[in-house]
Amino acid sequence: MDLLQKALAQDEDLSPKELSRLYEYDIFTLGEAAYNLRKERYDKKVFFNNNRHINPSNICADVCKFCAFSASRKNPNPYSMNIDEILAQAHNAYENGAKELHIVSSHNPNYTYEWYFELFKEVKKALPQVHLKALTAAEVDYLDRISNKGYKRVLEDMAKAGVDSMPGGGAEIFDEQVRAFICKGKVSSQRWLEIHTYWHTLGKMSNATMLFGHIEQREHRIDHMLRLRAAQSENAKVAQKQGGFNAFIPLLYQRENNFLNVKAFPSGQEILKTIAIARILLHNIPHIKAYWATLGLNLAIVAQEFGADDMDGTIQLESIQSAAGAKSKSGLNKEELISQIKDAGFRAIERDSLYNELAEC
Repeated sequence: MDLLQKALAQDEDLSPKELSRLYEYDIFTLGEAAYNLRKERYDKKVFFNNNRHINPSNICADVCKFCAFSASRKNPNPYSMNIDEILAQAHNAYENGAKELHIVSSHNPNYTYEWYFELFKEVKKALPQVHLKALTAAEVDYLDRISNKGYKRVLEDMAKAGVDSMPGGGAEIFDEQVRAFICKGKVSSQRWLEIHTYWHTLGKMSNATMLFGHIEQREHRIDHMLRLRAAQSENAKVAQKQGGFNAFIPLLYQRENNFLNVKAFPSGQEILKTIAIARILLHNIPHIKAYWATLGLNLAIVAQEFGADDMDGTIQLESIQSAAGAKSKSGLNKEELISQIKDAGFRAIERDSLYNELAEC
């Protein structure tokens, strides 16, 4: 049995070093294997949602070399929104069709612990029908650091305040040597996993990300995926949406306006192979998202042929990736997204934040 067959057979004895050799396979061989897996589950469906990203501030206590969003000498435009301003954006998003608010921010030392939970309560009071996805594990870890309450208490307070699910940000790449260089002082890989695992025990769902295409090696990507696979809840719990990872999102590093100075950018083949390998290895994570905000719309559509089944959503306004050069600032028109999916021969399925199907478009 060759390596690909072993991976498809879910051989859990294979090491990251061994599995990194999957990248040596021809792209069409990998793509066919991954596409067959996605077709088994979802046939020609491509999922998307109608969502809005709100980023309350870019003033940050941490300094990550890959980040172009936080206020720094490369981004000398600091801002902080108050709760009324955020509520105004939330109302506007809802009036424009958003069914999900995705609220993530910097680690702003001027916001208190209590401020966050007042914000969430006010959002849910004003818009109870909207799904609130908020706070990355890095933000949870930061709130633990400034309050000394412990991450479990932070998560419990989030749930009480109305947070419905967690985004996958802050994972970056789990290898600690790489983290020490690109995001020293940020949440550790072990703590990131502990935070999501405890959130899952509260009956809540979350996403998982991986930032790739910077200084990491292929083996680091595989190691990252395997740790997520090991941390996933049991299948029945995930299927019933009672706790676990909804989706894996490989985030392509954006190279403008930050301090990493990466010269070589991954090729289209390298990106598509990474997505295909994710579908092959992450058999217990239901969805693989080709996040158009980092990949670009065209490559995200092509990625649906390589194991991905989701495009994220309309976003409406995007500040974090666009600060580093992504063409996602103004989000994406819903009709344009649907048209692109259908023109590629797929079925456009609008979903909610937990992947319940709402309508075929």
